[in-house]
Amino acid sequence: MPADRRAALFDMDGTLVDSTYLHTVTWWEAFRQAGHHVPMAAIHRTVGMGADHLIGHLLGPSRDRDRDAALSAAHKTLFAEYWTRLVPLDGAADLLRACARRGWEVVLASSAGGAELSAMRTALDAEDALTAVTGADDVESSKPAPDLVKQALEESGTDPGRAVFVGDTVWDMKAGARAGVPCVGVLSGGYCRHELLNAGAQEVYEGPGDLLSQLDSSPFR
Repeated sequence: MPADRRAALFDMDGTLVDSTYLHTVTWWEAFRQAGHHVPMAAIHRTVGMGADHLIGHLLGPSRDRDRDAALSAAHKTLFAEYWTRLVPLDGAADLLRACARRGWEVVLASSAGGAELSAMRTALDAEDALTAVTGADDVESSKPAPDLVKQALEESGTDPGRAVFVGDTVWDMKAGARAGVPCVGVLSGGYCRHELLNAGAQEVYEGPGDLLSQLDSSPFR
């Protein structure tokens, strides 16, 4: 692979698209429909995980695992109600294009898959800046496992030390660290600065617009 190739890897939910609290509400409703009363605050703390980890994290190992697929399907159906109303966070698309202009291979690494991932890409409207996109359908385990970040690296043809992963949750930071990729955090998903720093973020910005405005002094300079 070219020695000078660099990769800018981006999470989507809460990092580029303003969807974190929509996921919180729709997971809450999916759990409620299944007879589980899970506080929204607890759910919010797990958004960023894929369903393969989120359900177990919230309901524990003694749950009826045979109902996991139905819970995940209910969440997907509920969240789909918002697909046409999804909006990018301020500066998100311009950030991706700015990184691409600077010679970075821009790759999306999302815990979403299938039609949900397509809906977020439509909302983001930055296809011209992308080198590749990887999602839940491409890996065996979602964040905080490193699989998505490793797959994004493979798609970019870049070594871990020549990449930066941007995310909004502690699960993003953990996934990046486990893949050996330096991480940058954004506060747009509702986690606070010290949580992201403690989870491994090298720098933290308010959101994609703030990162864009400070690009010359950021890891993407």
